[in-house]
Amino acid sequence: MEPSDRVQLPAGFENVDKNILAELIADMMDRLLAHNDQIPLSPESLTRFHSRSAPSISVLQYLERIVKFTNVENACLLITLHYIDQICARIPTFTVSSLTCHRFLITSVALSSKALSDIMCQNKTYAKVGGIPMEELNMLEREFLRMIDWRLITTREVLQEYYVNLVRTHSKGKYIIVGAQSSSSVSSDSDMDYESSRPASPSSSLTAVGTNVHNQDWAPHELSSILINTTTLSPEPLHPPTVEQNMAFQAFQQSSGMG
Repeated sequence: MEPSDRVQLPAGFENVDKNILAELIADMMDRLLAHNDQIPLSPESLTRFHSRSAPSISVLQYLERIVKFTNVENACLLITLHYIDQICARIPTFTVSSLTCHRFLITSVALSSKALSDIMCQNKTYAKVGGIPMEELNMLEREFLRMIDWRLITTREVLQEYYVNLVRTHSKGKYIIVGAQSSSSVSSDSDMDYESSRPASPSSSLTAVGTNVHNQDWAPHELSSILINTTTLSPEPLHPPTVEQNMAFQAFQQSSGMG
């Protein structure tokens, strides 16, 4: 597609239409799910985020529903990608797939809104929008916080890099940012709190988000995500599956006809 035929987007992620941002995120996540859904499920990889079957609603439809009924801010949508990178670097067995994506998204939006926004919904609203019981969302929040080590904030520069790369790697290439800002050109003055470590330079593609967990040679000193330096993180040690995970995995196999 010629640059002249593309839809021009604002330079800063704060000003882009929420539905377009949802489309960009869904486009990236669809590619991620297509890759991760090929990974065989193992007992130790089961988490509270796993559904017995993939929801019938698409990622884009789910994000559009969240945007419509929760009035989520752009930063809270974008930071989901940062959370994926952080959690996948810390917990090598976790996989964002069709079985985990929807629960992960609604939990991410609920927590990021509480951490970054002045106005947010109650959990009963997020649960209703997400299509899960409120008690389950409460448990997912606690598990999410454990997995990310309570690190719910990042810099504006990091979010801006995610936005630029979402546009750059969009599968249909129909969007363009004129005069796009990157971390080297964006002012450091921001309403968001800063982490002490600077992000590493991003790669040219977003397809690496959340995929480092599938590399059997993964090591904590490898830079395997697009915006984070994994040397600043403390990966959790690998443990054999618990009794609960083995039982849940057996039940999952039986319900899905895999056994």
